[in-house]
Parts: sequence; structure tokens; C-alpha cells
Amino acid sequence: MSVNVLCCFVYCGDKKSIMEYEALHLFILANLCALITGAPTLCSTKNLDISMGRFSLSNGFSEGSVLRYTCPEGYYPSVKSRQCKNGRWDPKLTRKPQCKMVTCPDPRGFENGDVYPHQQRYFVNSTTTYSCYSGYTFSGSVSRICQPNGKWSGGTPICGRNSDHCPDPGFPPGTTRSGNMFNIDDKVTYNCHRELTLIGSRERVCQKGGLWTGSEPECYADFTYDTPEEASEGFRSSLKAMLQVSQQYKEIGGKLDIYIAFDVSDIIDENEFKKAKGVISKLIEKISYYEVSPNYEILIFATDVTRIVSMQKFKIGQKHNLLQFLNKLGDYKYSSKRTGKGTNISKAYFNIYKSMLIEKEIDKKSFLQTQHIVILFSDGQANMGGDPKPKVDQIKDLVIQKDPSREEKLDLYVFGMGDDVNAEDINHLKTDRGNEKFFFKLRDLHDLKKTFDTMTDEGTSVQLCGLYKDYSDGSDSHKRRQYPWLAKIFVIRSDGTISKCMGSLVTSTFILTAAHCFKSDDTPDRITVDMESKSKGINVKEYIPHPRYNLTAKRHKGIPEYYEFDIALLQLEEPLIMSPDIQPICIPCTRETSGALKLSDREGTCKKHEEMLLSAETVNAAFMSNIGVKIEQKDITIKQGNWWDACIEDAKKAKGIIATNAKDIVSRNFLCSGGIKPTTDYVACKGDSGGATFVPGARIVQVGIVSWGVKNMCARSPKPKSEKDSRDYHTNLFSPEIRSFLKKYLGNERIGTPLTFL
Repeated sequence: MSVNVLCCFVYCGDKKSIMEYEALHLFILANLCALITGAPTLCSTKNLDISMGRFSLSNGFSEGSVLRYTCPEGYYPSVKSRQCKNGRWDPKLTRKPQCKMVTCPDPRGFENGDVYPHQQRYFVNSTTTYSCYSGYTFSGSVSRICQPNGKWSGGTPICGRNSDHCPDPGFPPGTTRSGNMFNIDDKVTYNCHRELTLIGSRERVCQKGGLWTGSEPECYADFTYDTPEEASEGFRSSLKAMLQVSQQYKEIGGKLDIYIAFDVSDIIDENEFKKAKGVISKLIEKISYYEVSPNYEILIFATDVTRIVSMQKFKIGQKHNLLQFLNKLGDYKYSSKRTGKGTNISKAYFNIYKSMLIEKEIDKKSFLQTQHIVILFSDGQANMGGDPKPKVDQIKDLVIQKDPSREEKLDLYVFGMGDDVNAEDINHLKTDRGNEKFFFKLRDLHDLKKTFDTMTDEGTSVQLCGLYKDYSDGSDSHKRRQYPWLAKIFVIRSDGTISKCMGSLVTSTFILTAAHCFKSDDTPDRITVDMESKSKGINVKEYIPHPRYNLTAKRHKGIPEYYEFDIALLQLEEPLIMSPDIQPICIPCTRETSGALKLSDREGTCKKHEEMLLSAETVNAAFMSNIGVKIEQKDITIKQGNWWDACIEDAKKAKGIIATNAKDIVSRNFLCSGGIKPTTDYVACKGDSGGATFVPGARIVQVGIVSWGVKNMCARSPKPKSEKDSRDYHTNLFSPEIRSFLKKYLGNERIGTPLTFL
């Protein structure tokens, strides 16, 4: 092998070849090359080893070369990297680097219960178990394992009393918390232990709906990272929910603009540049599975910013040819990237802001209808251009315009790669929204590629649920909404009279309603269903009541009509074709609802659904009422905890009931609403029976079915307000026996579009 070729190994940084030579050979070779070429003094080859690990060089031993240390899984280097400066390695070390064992954040902040074992440090594969003191309710993971990436498996364990408006937000490992009151507008503030960085929300506020603002905080050490599987799952669940809604409403003016900015600074070589382009292409490919038609802007940046494709040019010339766009990205040459070696994240965001500003000036109305997504990829911390946060704030102000209802019009994602990512600074550049993850810290570009490779291609495989259209003009007095899952049920009785009930579309083939809407001689041919967007009635194939529904089951106990298991399914003769005007409501404890709640597959459990929807003592809910010729929403509060006993006690006041034990009349298979405390609820009328009792939100989840009430108050008004003792009871969809009934039919793969039950 010639001297020139060997010198290339040193100066070009051929890592594989360098590692084949021992330090002495490299030292001789390096100085020989310096003598031949007249190059600057090279850095020493001595004392570079790391105990249990290895090192790699970006440019041999020449000036500016970066030396990086790596360790086996479950260990991290005491020194991440060093750089050759003026013939010396910086920083200068007084002791040999070593690979240290990864630890997980201290879980001993866990309150109102015990964590076992109770030790000073928790290393990889350490297992902890949790239990609550008497009087506290457990949620989260009973057992957790410290993983090689420095994170605990499972979900944060919490022991709470569930006596406040919002559930106890707990103590994620490594955190301290101020604030122990969990009622409306109460705040809790988190900090991480020394040497840990907080990712997520430092402050959270209890909202009226019983949920906390922001996202649960996590504490990251310098060596903590997300695995490709974790990043794929978190990114997919967040992106999927937004893309599916965009897909659903693309026909009615909704638009989607995606800005992708990729950091190519520092030591990225031509091979790494090709990988970066491949990652961008893979991301765009995954998005294309959702049958949306986004507009794209792609930037690469370092000291300066280069637009590979601008938003304006994409909309003008390439919108209808994604393949042409991807080819242009693939053809972009490494030699064309005159971006420098610095990391100017601020300039990247400012260029995105300028593109958005142009879009707004071109068509303000269209800009306000558009969903904006910004995805930043960076392998380091900003070292020039100043703090990028003010530029991100400019983007937020431009899109959100100080209107909280527009916050979901902007999604800011950040992917950090490598050892130099400043997690604390990046935490301020992302969206902070409950149950979604917008920041991902990965080890390298390879793991980033793997993240998108492992994203399943399920763009259209999971049907949407819980959508509605809001036609409000901004004032409560003119609020008008269309609920595409709402069904009206008509039954022609043998005497020629018509009975009316409500129901909800839960799959393309089934309507969910109340069993008491039907009598024993009501054959399917006497039942029809109307959807708001259908001009004629829909025929029913089969009426399926819960097998344990029995109206006369407790007459011997002084209860003339007993409504336990008051639930039924109507199977339609032909499946409905889904459209923007016909969509199912979300049913709890299904994978489809996990998507609506923006939960990852790991987090999406039936218990988690119940915690999010029905954990507070009073839960804001509603049902729809057929008032005259129009449909209106009736708002209620579901009473739980300390409110439950008083709510069911009034059941004894219903006409004809002489039972003395309220629990014989109303079991935990019911939800209870009504009364005048803490707010005065609306009450149901006869035609409201069978309708969905739901928790309002960005997507609507049905938690109950309107069943029966204590008082008939509808003679005076079709939308009556409750009195002190007027109560309504709703069949609880979280009841295990109700869930098993629903799963039997709605999860049947042979009928219609089955749901995936958890």
C-alpha cells in the first residue's frame, strides 16, 4: 500500500481502516504524513483508549478532527468526545475515560405508597414494584424495569384519592413537585433532580374537563435516549391522529403544510448526507400512506440555510407529482450544500417563519384553515444565531394569533440525534400538548432512519371515530355542529303508533342504543334508522339486546322497572359507506379510541381511557336531544366519588319504586347525572333514550347510554333544567359486562368494520 493511500486514511478519516491499526502504527504514520505533506502538527495517538469501550475519529489525527467514545449497551462514556485543537486533544484529561453503568431516574419520590426495593441507585435491569397505602387508588405500572436507554418501562405509578376535580398527576421518576391541590385552575410545578433535564411540561394546570394541561414531564440524563421503537410509536400516534383528521376533511377546504428542516452541520460527510436525504424521503413516504395531499418545504441548514424545495414553488409546480419532488430531493448533490459547519437553528426557524408569512399574505383565509407542521432534525446544539426560541415564538404568534382554540393548528416536532443534543434548550422549541410527544432524542442518524422504518403503514387501516364539524361563528349563541355518528331510531308499533329513540353509529354496520327502546314484538322490519346526512331511512337486519337485560327482574323487591344492562345493538342490513358526513363515535377500550385520545399503543389501555375520561369527581359530559325539528346538545356533569351516593339515593323517589336500598336500583353499571350541585344539569326527555352520553373534546368518546330518569320534567319544556332531586342514569360503557357484550359483536371480524378491543 502506498504512502499516499495511507495518508488518506489519516486525513480522510476512514474509520474502518484507522481501527485496524494500533496506536503506535498510527502515530508513526501520522507524523510521516505530516512531514511529507507539510500539514499542521497532528494530535497525539497516545492515551486515547477508554475502559470497556472504543473510539472513532472523524478526520484522523488532523486539526479539527473529533474523537468520539462509545460503550457497550447499558453503559455510557464518562467523556463523550474530544477535538484536536492546535495539536492537542480538547478537553485535556487527567484520568483515563471509562464506560459507566447506565442508571434510571430515582423513583423514590413516589408518594402515598411503597416502592420496593428502596435503594440509592437503580441500574439497568433493576426492577421496582409499587403498592398504595389504604384509602388510595393505584394507577400506572405495578412493576417497572430500568432499561438500557436510562428510562423506566411502563407508566408512572400513582396512588391517588380521586377526590379532586383532576386526578393526582403523580411524581414521574427523578422529579420533585410543588402543589398538592387538584381542583379547577390549581397548578403543579415540576423540577428534575440535579444533573437531569426536564422534558415535557414544567407547569400543569387542572382544567374544567378534569384533564391537566401540557404533558407529563420526564427527566433525562445526558446519556438518556429514546429507542427507535419508542420514537416510532410516539411520533406515529401523534402524527396519525392529525393526518387522519386532515384526510377526512380535505374535501371541505382543510389544507396541510409540512416544513422539514435538517441539520447538516459539523462533520457530516457525503455518506451521512445521503442517509439524511433517505430519512426525509422515508418520512414523506410514510405520510403518503394517509392519502392526504400535503404541501412541503424542505430545508437543510448549518451556518446558513438552503431550501431544496420552497413551499411556494411546491404549490405552484409539484403539488400533484410527489415522485417528481422526491426525485429532486434525491438528485440534490452533496457538493451543492454550502451550509458551513456551525449550527444556526434560529436561522432555520426564521426561514420557515418567512415562508409562512408569505403564505398568509397570499391568502389569509386559506392560511387560517391550514394545519401547519414543522419537523426539525438536529445533531447538535445551537452554537450561533442566538437562542432559536424567539423565532419559534414568532411562528406560534403567526399561526395561533393569541387564540387558544387555534393551538392545535400548529405542531412543532424536534428530533435530536447524537451526544451533543441540548435537550433542555430543545424542550422549548416543541409543542407541549397532553398525551402527545413532540421531542425525541435518538443516538444517531441510523436510529432515526430505523424510527421511520418501523412506523407501520396503517394510514387508512384504522377508521376515524368521534369527529364532528363545528359551524360556529365564534359566539355561543350561534353555535351549530354536525355529529356524523348521530342516529334517530323509529319503531312502528303493532297499533300503528311510532316510538322514537336516539342512537349512535359505532361501526359501519352497528347502531348502539338502549334496550328499553324496543318491545318483544318489535321485529327488525318495524325498525328504521335515520342519519342526518341520509335522505331515507336505513333498514335494520337484527335487534340484539344485552342477554342480561330484564325489565321485570326486581319487581319482587319493589322496583317495577329495572334498567340494569339497558343496552342494545342494531345491525344494519347493509354497511354504511364512511364519508365526512357519516363517521362512527369513539367507543372506550378500543384501539381506535386510543388514536383519538392520542395515546401510543403502549399507553393505550382500557384503564388509561377511564383515567382520562372518568377520573374526576364530576365530569363534564353531554348527550344529544331531539327538540322539535332540531337536534341540540344537553350538558350534564357525571357524579362520582363523594357525589355518587347522593346521586343514586334520589333513585328511590322515582314513581312506583318502594325499595329502600338505592344500590338495589342503581349499580356501578350506571353513570349518574342531574341535580343542581355543583352545577345545574339538563335532564333527558323520553325521545332522548338510547342516545350517546359523551365526553366532549377534540374527538368525542361515548362513555354511556341515556337510560332512565327519576322525574319527567319535559311537559313544561323540551330542554328542562334539573331540580334538586331529578336525576338521570346512563348505562356505563366501562362496565366489564357491557364491554364484553360490545366486544362480542363489534369486534367480530366477520361483520362490517370491526373494532380492536384492548
